[in-house]
Amino acid sequence: MDSTLASKPIINVAAICGSTRKASFHHGLIRAAIELATQAIDGMSIVNVDISLLPMLNTDLEVDDKFPPEVEAFRQKILQSECFLFASPEYNYTVTAPLKNAIDWASRPPNVFADKGAAIVSAGGGFGGGLAQYSLRQNGVFLDLHFINKPEFFLKAFEGPPKFDDEGNLIDTEAKESLKSVLLALKAFTLRLRGK
Repeated sequence: MDSTLASKPIINVAAICGSTRKASFHHGLIRAAIELATQAIDGMSIVNVDISLLPMLNTDLEVDDKFPPEVEAFRQKILQSECFLFASPEYNYTVTAPLKNAIDWASRPPNVFADKGAAIVSAGGGFGGGLAQYSLRQNGVFLDLHFINKPEFFLKAFEGPPKFDDEGNLIDTEAKESLKSVLLALKAFTLRLRGK
């Protein structure tokens, strides 16, 4: 193995999609981010963390200070990640129920999000999911998550030319470049939080 490659710091990113629909634009954004990290960004590894199997938050499910197995597995993935990429749809001016549920499970003591960096991307009509992003940032205050401020990524998915194909894959070149800029900013910010 090349010693130069071995010495490069790897940023482990947990990507969390707020949609459970298979062909959602937000899953497409995560797939594009994983592809960009693999092909165009050195030192970054992105793993999609599935939240679809999490039960709705109910502290009655915490028995003898233990979480349900699906919740514990999710919390461990969050704990082992250095930073986060949220792909957040906007429902009724805020984040989706599955995403809020995942956040609430991860914040149960001990809060496994604490003192880590994060970025948000979204796609939709109107403001491109911007109100959901601001809502998620408010959650971040309590979670002690440190969101990058710039660049922002609000993709107006329904304006031409087409941004996604029929399977929800990101096909817009300009959007991919914007997404790459977000990932590079998240990488730099995470290294800064590490004190490098």
